[in-house]
Amino acid sequence: MMNLMSEHQQQPILLVSACALLDRDNRVLLAQRPQGKHMAGLWEFPGGKVEEGETPEESLIRELAEELGITTWQSCLAPLSFASYAYPDFHLLMPLFVCRKWEGIPSSRENQQLKWVKAENLRDYPMPPADEPLIPALRDIL
Repeated sequence: MMNLMSEHQQQPILLVSACALLDRDNRVLLAQRPQGKHMAGLWEFPGGKVEEGETPEESLIRELAEELGITTWQSCLAPLSFASYAYPDFHLLMPLFVCRKWEGIPSSRENQQLKWVKAENLRDYPMPPADEPLIPALRDIL
C-alpha cells in the first residue's frame, strides 16, 4: 500500500480550466481536438492549462480569446463542477465554469472543429475520460 501511495504522490497535478459556453438555445459549445494533439479527434469543453500566476478564471478568459476569438469577464463565469482524473502520466484537476455572456462569435482559431450541442446529445460525442463526468452536472442545469 505504501508503494502505491508514494507512486501516486510523484504524479504531477495539471490544473486545466474548462468552460461550458451556453447559447440562447441552451446548447453547449464543444471543440474537437485537432490532429497532432494528445487525444486528437475527441470533443471537449474549450479551455486550457492554467499558467503560473493565473487564476482558473483568468486562464479561461485568456484561452477563450486565443482559441475562439471571444471576450468574456470573470463576472460571467459561474463555477459548476470539476473533474479530478488520473491519467497515466499526470493527474488532471479541471474546474468547469458556465458562461452565457461574451462578446464576439466563437470561431476556430486553432484548427479545431466546433459544434453547438444540445445537453441531451453530449454523450454522442466521444470525449476525454476527464470530461465525461461533467456531463450530468450540465444536463441538470439545462
